[in-house]
Formats: sequence, structure tokens, C-alpha cells
Amino acid sequence: MFLLLPFDSLIVNLLGISLTVLFTLLLVFIIVPAIFGVSFGIRKLYMKTLLKIFAWATLRMERGAKEKNHQLYKPYTNGIIAKDPTSLEEEIKEIRRSGSSKALDNTPEFELSDIFYFCRKGMETIMDDEVTKRFSAEELESWNLLSRTNYNFQYISLRLTVLWGLGVLIRYCFLLPLRIALAFTGISLLVVGTTLVGYLPNGRFKEFLSKHVHLMCYRICVRALTAIITYHDRKNRPRNGGLCVANHTSPIDVIILASDGYYAMVGQVHGGLMGVIQRAMVKACPHVWFERSEVKDRHLVAKRLTEHVQDKSKLPILIFPEGTCINNTSVMMFKKGSFEIGATVYPVAIKYDPQFGDAFWNSSKYGMVTYLLRMMTSWAIVCSVWYLPPMTREKDEDAVQFANRVKSAIARQGGLVDLLWDGGLKREKVKDTFKEEQQKLYSKMIVGNHEDRSRS
Repeated sequence: MFLLLPFDSLIVNLLGISLTVLFTLLLVFIIVPAIFGVSFGIRKLYMKTLLKIFAWATLRMERGAKEKNHQLYKPYTNGIIAKDPTSLEEEIKEIRRSGSSKALDNTPEFELSDIFYFCRKGMETIMDDEVTKRFSAEELESWNLLSRTNYNFQYISLRLTVLWGLGVLIRYCFLLPLRIALAFTGISLLVVGTTLVGYLPNGRFKEFLSKHVHLMCYRICVRALTAIITYHDRKNRPRNGGLCVANHTSPIDVIILASDGYYAMVGQVHGGLMGVIQRAMVKACPHVWFERSEVKDRHLVAKRLTEHVQDKSKLPILIFPEGTCINNTSVMMFKKGSFEIGATVYPVAIKYDPQFGDAFWNSSKYGMVTYLLRMMTSWAIVCSVWYLPPMTREKDEDAVQFANRVKSAIARQGGLVDLLWDGGLKREKVKDTFKEEQQKLYSKMIVGNHEDRSRS
């Protein structure tokens, strides 16, 4: 037994040296750069290396698929069904014209053939629904070594399989523990730092410390995801008394933006770890948290937000008016509430590169823990952020029109599809008003033509 003691001592010494080296590397290459907002370019070098590996793997797959006469890629289309932007009246005219010699102008009454228009529209919606497909992961045309279960990614060669297995080992055995350690460090520093800052008297020194504590901790959390972010037009960053409005793909949108700016957060009070973080943060700066009973009170929410933005010394509020996560391909309807308070709006467009990892949170399929595990076992999170020029509500513009104008600007800048549908359809049924709108259009077409004919 005494003979094993030197060996045990050696193991303990090696373990201690390894941990010391690990924490020294974390401190020098991650935590200190996060404090000062600098980068050594390691993540960009890592991204370039991944791109070369992906390119080699893709070429190898294409060559192997060609040798085995296997279709590698699905034909890419924007939709399953080709749709022409025509009105209900024009399409029914075309159906009647092709089915008989009668035209809509001559026969304003109902015809049995009219039901084919609604049947076709219903089938098109079932086969190619432009709403529900925004709540599923964006499809990739090539393999990023993250999954072997997709339609095209079958066994090609031993070398490619070994490469995939090596990637699994790197992601789960090296990157995952490192990222968990960084996330724990960032969250712990955020809670402790904001709590200590909260005991200081209000003033410039407290505001200065609070800002840099928030930025440092969010930057550490960004590094926990190996996030590679490119910010454009920083001169347009949100300013105090304003409203920062962005499209919403993932819960990490908050970290992405807060690592480059200082914001007041808005949200519901939570329990557990999230509640601890919220209570600590609000001690250091004026965030806007609502109790569960207050969230549905629109007037109270609007009042609290208005009071905040009217004080030009307070931080810009960060809001995601879609109200739910959309899959990085489009922007859906903005809720009008945040556009009614009369604040200057600073639009921000966020676009992720799914080639390195899918940032979209499908909340109906994955819980938060599972989602974060998927994020931390991806290669990296790569995205671009555009700060757009500030926008204000015009005199002849209501809140809905203003929201749509801001949404269109974000969609155009981010290369996203601009949709008018409500993101709430992810969990709710279609409102009866949408169905009644089609009924009204058809009845107006029939009754209107009949009245015109009677007058003549």
C-alpha cells in the first residue's frame, strides 16, 4: 500500500498542474479579452478551419455519391407549389373561363365550379404552408458534420465516417465541458457582480461599473457558445430613451446584442436560477420586470414602458415584438404594443449562419435544457448583426403601420422573408376573422357584380 503513495501523489500533482494550466488559459485567452472587449482572432481561425473541413467533406460526399449513383442534394425550391400573386376574382374568372363559356361578368350568381378555387387553395396551404414551416429548423443543402440522420447524408466512405466520429469526440469531450465552464463563470460573475454593484449609491460610478460588469459577463457567455459575431453600422447603436427592436430566432439573441451594447431588459418575473439572475440584475440597473398577473394588462405594460423611455437618462429597452422564435428565414408580424409608446425605434436585424450550428429554438419540440445542450455541442454560432438608422412614427401613421414599416426594414436588411402572419399561430388556431375575410371577399364579388348588373 505504501508503494502506491508516490504514484497517487504524482497523479494528484499532474491533475493540479492540468487544472492550473486550464484556468490560466481561460483567464488569458477568454476572460481577460472579454473584460476589455478584444479578440485574439482564435475563433475566426477556428471558423476558417471548419470551412475547409466542410468543403473537403462536401467534395468527398459528392464524389462518393457520383460513384454510387446516389442523389446527394434535394432540388432546391423556394416552395413546393408555384404560386402567382393573383386575386380571388381573377382566379375564379380563369376557372369559369376554362370550364365553360360563361364569364364572371355575365353570370354573377354562384357556380358550382367556384368551389374548386377554395379546394385548391386549401390543398396548397396543406402542402406548402408558409406559416408553420417557419417554426421548424432551416434545411441545409450540405452536411456540416453535425447530423447523420438527414435525407441525403448516408454512408459514403470510411474516412468520412471517421471524421464525423472525431467531430463527435471533439464536440462532446472537449468543447462541451469547456463551454459549460465558461457559461458557469459568466453567469456566476453576472450574479455576484451586479449584486455588489447594487449596493453602491446611484451615480455615474455605479452606472460605469454596471455597464462593464454586464458587458464582461455577456461576452464570456458569448464565448461559451463560440459565437462569432459581425456587427455592422455600429454608429446606429441604440441610445438612451430609445427602443431597440429586433427579429427573434433564439433566446441567445439577448446575449448576442447585450455583448455589444448596454440595454434594459423587459420580461416576466421567473423563479429558480432565472429569478436569481433577474433579481441581481435589477439591483445594478433599471430593468423592467413584470409579475405574471401584470403581463396580460396591456395598459399597465404600456405605462411602465412609456415611463422608462421618457426618462432620457435610462437605458434603451430591448424588445422582440414577434413574441416567439422564428427559424431564421423570415420575420413575422410585430405586436403593435411597443410601437404605441412614442419612443424612437432603433431597428436591428440578426441573421445566423446555420452552416456551423442551428440557433433556432423550436420550443414546441425542445425544452430549454435540451436546446442549450444542442447549442453547446454545435461547432459554433455564427451570425451578423445590422444596426439600422433610427425610425420614428409619422404623423399620419398608426402603430400597426409603423410596426410593419420597421419589420420590412429589418427583413430587407437581413435578407429575410417579410410575412404578415402572427407568430402566435405556433400555438394557437387560426382566428375566425381570417376565414371570414375570404368569405366576405367572395360574397362581395358575387353581390357587387349583381348590384352593378341591376343598375344597368
